[in-house]
Amino acid sequence: MHLALPVLRRVVAGATVALLATAVGCAPQPEDKAASTPSGSRANTCVKGGLATRTSGKLTIATDEPAYEPWFKDGKPANGEGFESAVAYAVAEQLGYDKSAVVWQSVPFNKAFAPGAKTFDFDINQVSISDERKKAVDFSSGYYDVRQAVIALKGTKAAAATSVADLRGLKLGAQVGTTSLDYIDDVVKPTVQAAVYAKNDQAKSALKNGQVDAVVTDLPTAFYITSAEVTDAEIVGQFENQGGSPEQFGLVLDKGSALTSCVTGAVDALRENGTLAKIEQQWLSDAVDAPVLK
Repeated sequence: MHLALPVLRRVVAGATVALLATAVGCAPQPEDKAASTPSGSRANTCVKGGLATRTSGKLTIATDEPAYEPWFKDGKPANGEGFESAVAYAVAEQLGYDKSAVVWQSVPFNKAFAPGAKTFDFDINQVSISDERKKAVDFSSGYYDVRQAVIALKGTKAAAATSVADLRGLKLGAQVGTTSLDYIDDVVKPTVQAAVYAKNDQAKSALKNGQVDAVVTDLPTAFYITSAEVTDAEIVGQFENQGGSPEQFGLVLDKGSALTSCVTGAVDALRENGTLAKIEQQWLSDAVDAPVLK
């Protein structure tokens, strides 16, 4: 039986539409839609032991040299002893890297958070998180809440200070680029220009030799210096936190690093499960009370 011409045209047209629909369904998706699929999200990048690290299968961690106590022990970051060494390995394990997969690298303190591409996956070196530093690098969430403290030789005028005002006429010293130096400049506001040193060792030597009246460093380091390195010195006191929120040390990563969210997640997990508190108790138990300078 023959179909009338108008009917035949309608059948052909319908078949053509069906074929076109099938072709469109099989065609490649536009790039903007493909990019928005879950497979391209950062949520899927935190594969344990399989992160996009600088060396495949390895996690490269940096710190300064020498590596000071109580953050590291015997100047050997790779031995797992000292607060920051223990934290570094705990983070590595959380990310799926055992001790044998961790590679240590020496990077000067100031260079760790300076602008420019990094040679490490993350740096751990008592680097305080700040908005200014965030312009050049990424930070994990904080792994330690820290206070700054003042150290002076026993029996000196500086050792008798009980307030910030008592420090203003003194010659103070601190390591360059540190929050310790910021506290001298922004909180104490001394009438005598502060002495600035490339390393804490130089600041300690200046204190011993009477070149400065007192030095400022973080509280755990202050406890270690006065108990083991400059035993004729004492902790004068600690500063109150500025701005209402605690100063925190964070792990430093390259600006825009694909690892930042993964490393932050690892630090957060260690805080929530109590691991960070246990490590702090083990290695920083002496860093407890000290007079507060107001």
